[in-house]
Amino acid sequence: MSMPRPVLGLLLVLSMAGCSSTINTHSNSMTNEMSATPNKLTLENLYKNKTYATKKLGSVRWMQDGVSYTAVEKSADIEDAQDIVRYQAGNDQRQILVSAKTLIPEGQDKPLEIDDYQWNSDQSQLMLYTNSQKVWRSKSRGDYWLLDINSGKLTQLGEGKQKAEEATMMFAKFSPDDKSVAYVRDNNIYVQSLTDYSIQQLTQDGKGHIINGIFDWVYEEEFSIADGFRWSPDSQRIAYWQLDTSAVKDFTMINNTDALYPTLTVFPYPKAGEKNATVRIGIAALASGKTQWAKIPADTDDFYIPRMNWSGNSDEILVQKVNRLQNHNDHYLVDVKTGKARNIFVDADKAFIERYYDVKWLNDGKQFLKISERDGWRHVYLVSRDGKQIKDITPGDFDITEIVHVDEKQGDIYFTSGKDNVIEQYLYRANLDGSGDIERVTPEKYKGSNGYQISPDGKLAVQTYSSFRTPTQYHIISLPEHKNIRTLIDNHQVTEALSGIAMSDMEFFRVPSYDGTMLDGMIMRPADFDPSKKYPILFYVYGEPAGQTVKNSWGRSGPLWFEYLTEQGFIVASIDNRGTRSPRGREWRKQIYRHIGTLAAKDQATALDEMAKRWSYIDTSRVGIWGHSGGGSMTLNMLFRYPEKYKVGIAGAPVPDIRLYDTIYQERYMGLPDTFTTETGREAYDQASPITFAENLQGKLLLIHGTGDDNVHYQGSERLINKLVEYNKQFEFMSYPNRSHSLREGKGTSLHQMTMMANFFKTNLLESGH
Repeated sequence: MSMPRPVLGLLLVLSMAGCSSTINTHSNSMTNEMSATPNKLTLENLYKNKTYATKKLGSVRWMQDGVSYTAVEKSADIEDAQDIVRYQAGNDQRQILVSAKTLIPEGQDKPLEIDDYQWNSDQSQLMLYTNSQKVWRSKSRGDYWLLDINSGKLTQLGEGKQKAEEATMMFAKFSPDDKSVAYVRDNNIYVQSLTDYSIQQLTQDGKGHIINGIFDWVYEEEFSIADGFRWSPDSQRIAYWQLDTSAVKDFTMINNTDALYPTLTVFPYPKAGEKNATVRIGIAALASGKTQWAKIPADTDDFYIPRMNWSGNSDEILVQKVNRLQNHNDHYLVDVKTGKARNIFVDADKAFIERYYDVKWLNDGKQFLKISERDGWRHVYLVSRDGKQIKDITPGDFDITEIVHVDEKQGDIYFTSGKDNVIEQYLYRANLDGSGDIERVTPEKYKGSNGYQISPDGKLAVQTYSSFRTPTQYHIISLPEHKNIRTLIDNHQVTEALSGIAMSDMEFFRVPSYDGTMLDGMIMRPADFDPSKKYPILFYVYGEPAGQTVKNSWGRSGPLWFEYLTEQGFIVASIDNRGTRSPRGREWRKQIYRHIGTLAAKDQATALDEMAKRWSYIDTSRVGIWGHSGGGSMTLNMLFRYPEKYKVGIAGAPVPDIRLYDTIYQERYMGLPDTFTTETGREAYDQASPITFAENLQGKLLLIHGTGDDNVHYQGSERLINKLVEYNKQFEFMSYPNRSHSLREGKGTSLHQMTMMANFFKTNLLESGH
């Protein structure tokens, strides 16, 4: 996930949004020649033929001149090969900067495949990442090659005196002075000179349970960090994380499908209440090869270090140390020569600290920017180096979502936020000193969700824009006036492909919960909707803190699965309950502390009742619900806790017993399961777990899980099956052999799953005898 990240669910996971606006989009009756059925969506076109797939902008790197950028494109000269192309942002001028022919190593006949790339500081050398291999859900292990732009010389890195083993390097990056490259191999950190290509092994103890420069499963998943080392600004030292996983119990997954006999995957996975890896920070000097360990004060080794970076100079690093309950974050400045640490800043919360950010150093290290919720909203604070002066530079009753760019020269900070509408996202600008008003930069015509990748000088940006009815677009815009200079991708082909399909009426709305708290919602009605009739309703649910379902955006695959369901005769809706990642302030998100599942389920059930009062055409005898990951858990909660309301549910990859999920995620929101009082310990975990209420099942349940899920383990569904069998509760079950959490692997998986889900809903809610 984070356990239940909604973006992890197959193609059924869509981001949508809303707040009191109605969109009517009845189309004409043109025949859609790409559909098997005229004027109708088909599952084959959605999940097999990819008729409505959107084009995406490849990896873009701004050049130092601030007016050009590079991107990876298909080569016109060599089949299945790639060029790196340079564009002038203000016009259509295109230059092949690195041709596929240049990327053919000596003695080989095919160019290297470009999985990623990075430039050195003057962009005279290009480092290519290729032959990437999957480590959990990301391809973070592979090979690295260096291309000298002027000479055209292509050199494989990591070889030294002996030929490098294939696909063993991780997270290679240039030193700030461009003279070296550092990388991780087999749990140790190496530095390779770009002058004579000699290799220095900087750490020696990485083996078995000792991990240098990378992270274990739970750190990578829940703290969103994978690269565990940082170059000093003067290129003389590398600061790095070291984890010891020896106390962490192993989890074992079995693969029954890929060989004659089953094979096992074993990895350390700390479940709630169990032992974590211990962590410390080392600072290795290249000159001596020795490591100075940061002397972080601690009464116990049971803590986390989710962030660390250099502190605006090469003399100190800033280490963020978080207690296991994740409600106290100490910021230590550490002397790199002595390891001595001093606490300069504390961020704390009565409930939990949910997200972690590197601080941004300003003014030659005299100040830093810190994102905190200390006043009840997620704001940016300007903090002096000693931590004594703290100023909110983005004040107001709103959350920022991300710092996009800091321009010290102009004294500006750009950030994205749902300031004007929590279901939408726009770019804003504020003064770094906190003076003046906050200015919205994104024009009104881009109503929906916007993201930005700003050039180094802050004058240009790649804008990503979409709305619920607008497939994702990419533009080059100027700043701060936000003038559209050029459209890169508009995905008009998707709009044209959909032009002959009568689309649903959809509406964003708000509805009160049981205590008056207003909940954001989205509802879609069939194109041929008749308000005098009664319609079955399907809810897409997530409900966990890791995601937000009600957003005015096209989302991962667009709203077309929902459209398909409305064509079958369903109303489709979604509600964001309290605790979801909606940017509505600390109180919204943290009311669920130690009440995961219970408060959210009550919000969802109340929303159904209020919607039925508002819209009489909702048939409350035919209510269905589905979700994946955290949404699968919430589906179980609704079927088990409110069996009289929800008749049909599909739970994909759920966590029926929250004790089975990882320490960092689950304890953040629930505390430790066994070391607190009855109210916050075992009993709280029982009350938050759907499996506790499985006996109440009355409706139709379809349970889906991949047996190779390293995130939300198949183990949980098996425990639930045992419980349902014990109570003689009939249900349907589909296991996908050796599929991971996202259920994407294997030919035909997505089409098979979506067909099964559609048929399950139609059989139980539309056909006679429901």
